[in-house]
Amino acid sequence: MAKKIDRKTVLDGIRFIANDVYKSILKNKAPQVKMPLRSLTNVKYDQKKGFFELLGKFKARTLTASTIKTFAQTLLLMKESRRLAKDEDRASKREMYYVSKNWGDARFDTDSDAFNVMDDVEAMLEVNREQMSIYPGERGGTIAGKLIVIDGKEKIDCTKFGSGAYSIPSSVEDLKFQTKAKFILVVETTALFDRLNHHRYWEKANCIIIAMMGVPTRATRRFIRRLAGDRKLPVYVFTDGDPYGYLNIYRTLKVGSGNAAHINEFFCVPQAQFLGITPKDIIDYNLPSHPLKDVDIKRLKDGIKNDPFVKTHKEWQKALTLMAKHKKRAEQQAFAAKTLNYVYEVYLPEKLKNKKTWLP
Repeated sequence: MAKKIDRKTVLDGIRFIANDVYKSILKNKAPQVKMPLRSLTNVKYDQKKGFFELLGKFKARTLTASTIKTFAQTLLLMKESRRLAKDEDRASKREMYYVSKNWGDARFDTDSDAFNVMDDVEAMLEVNREQMSIYPGERGGTIAGKLIVIDGKEKIDCTKFGSGAYSIPSSVEDLKFQTKAKFILVVETTALFDRLNHHRYWEKANCIIIAMMGVPTRATRRFIRRLAGDRKLPVYVFTDGDPYGYLNIYRTLKVGSGNAAHINEFFCVPQAQFLGITPKDIIDYNLPSHPLKDVDIKRLKDGIKNDPFVKTHKEWQKALTLMAKHKKRAEQQAFAAKTLNYVYEVYLPEKLKNKKTWLP
């Protein structure tokens, strides 16, 4: 089951930090707030738990002449989040930026400044922005297939959108699901999703298809986590055959990231398995390919050397080493060089029958 998000945690956390700041002031000490260091150097990967966890390294923000504005913004943002949670209200990240215009000299100068402080507070409380009643502006990916989404009193049948698809909302916590699908197929690109949906592949394979549209948004990751956990469905992931698809898109979906280690428990999908395109697929299917760029090779080497997820799985070490050796990458659309429908007529059926070709 996907762990339930509640607002009590954030209210308790704010109260604890506020009391600590208040006590420091009464003692004539410079108050400070601490937050986890958000990077791969401060995470560990436990296969049994299935996601990146924090190791325990922290950084402190102490009230000084140079930090007074950021310190004030941090406390004011916590205050606003407390109000939202208590009133059961909500605000978007962008709205919070404009709310700060009432904070006098402590207002945010740019939206990026606002978003950075939001990330700091989120990490400091070890919760997520959704618990803080602050939601991202972007929605999630798109869905087609054997799934009914229950949103309040509405039942949304994802087989009834014709050539369109259901769009994951920014808030997914209160959704419920009905399905008899055998698995969830998560694909990277909208182009592949549209092809599979157009030919109703989800009907032939009795599955649910979800398009991530690049690195999946928080809403998309949470939706997949909740759906897979609640309905006990396996999750198969299909991205481009390149370092970005492996180490940014897939890895983020499955185990999370170092930058967001404090919330990976809520947003990762530990049961996900990588169906393709693997580096070996590029060779075995003789796919049209592109040469790796210098940035790709650097990403591969960095992943092999430093990524806790890759270092845990010899299969991924071997796959990335093979790609670095051949210096080739391939897109999902490369199968069209054979026939337009080769991807669902040949490739997917073959891959689904042979899980030995998958990656963890």
